[in-house]
Amino acid sequence: MKKPNRLKKGAKVAIVSLSRGLLGEEKFIHILDIAKERLEKEYGLEVVVMSNALKGNKYLYEHPEARAKDLMNAFKDKTIKAIINAIGGDDTIRLLPYIDFDVIRNNPKIFMGFSDTTVNHFMMYKAGLVSYYGGSLMNNWGEYVEINEYTKEALNKSFFNPKETYEIKPSTYCSYVDKKVRWNIDNINVKRDVEEETIGYEVLQGKGKIQGKLLGGCAETFIYLIGTQLWPALDEWKDKILFIEVSDEEESELTEYYFAWILRNLEAQGIFNVIKGIIFGKPPVKEKYESYKEILFDIVSTDGKHKDLPIIYNVNFGHAYPIGIMPIGLECELDCDNKKITILEKMTK
Repeated sequence: MKKPNRLKKGAKVAIVSLSRGLLGEEKFIHILDIAKERLEKEYGLEVVVMSNALKGNKYLYEHPEARAKDLMNAFKDKTIKAIINAIGGDDTIRLLPYIDFDVIRNNPKIFMGFSDTTVNHFMMYKAGLVSYYGGSLMNNWGEYVEINEYTKEALNKSFFNPKETYEIKPSTYCSYVDKKVRWNIDNINVKRDVEEETIGYEVLQGKGKIQGKLLGGCAETFIYLIGTQLWPALDEWKDKILFIEVSDEEESELTEYYFAWILRNLEAQGIFNVIKGIIFGKPPVKEKYESYKEILFDIVSTDGKHKDLPIIYNVNFGHAYPIGIMPIGLECELDCDNKKITILEKMTK
């Protein structure tokens, strides 16, 4: 796997809309202004908005090839050092026919985003490029008032000042979807309410230390990926650490059913037989904290009888708040006895 270079002052970063065209809608364009100013003034970067990124929901839905063109052009541009996706959605898989994996492979650079962007991360994985699950433009770089300290530290230690190893520590505070500040220019000075994190990481099962390369993303997107050229064969899952989370932001049981079905599919594929461990993201809905934990444990440990497979629960990535960065393709260590997650190499070169 090729690892991209870290970011330095003056580096160009590209903004793309690979899923929904939300960033280009008049109601939300102020978020681009916030993120652009922050990237330029606080981080010393030069922001390049790709040509189709602001064409709005309708155009980008009707033209997945335009979204893919922006991604390919950003990779082809030798002056661009990082690509930040605007926001997730539900149809990024439609870009697949327009992707040139050789272009990605031959032009390694930082790529970040989460949720439906999982599909793009699996494109990066197929091309042999390390990519970074987390840090979308609208959710994080454009966070109202300021980027929260947990995410800010993760961005810094991943892309600007990488160390030889990086421990992904649990946040000391959290917030759930009912406290989310809705995107509206009237809320631009409203900071999200948080509460003390009283649980931290939970080790559902497993002992000692295990190591493996990270691979995973948002559970719901696996439905799009399975059966395509992007989904890794069973031998590629061998010795990996699967990180997985849910995008559940609705008061519905449907996502819980989906999650159970997806886990049963992974079991049927034999993936739980070959991976080294599982990291599960903090559920965004507080009331579902226990139900997701029960589903995960029942299917993996009770039904699947993988009682020695380490599982660490309640980790800050994906749709949780706050979030960190999960580097796909880098070596990670799970220390079950001490509830620690550590990336064993520099996040970027």
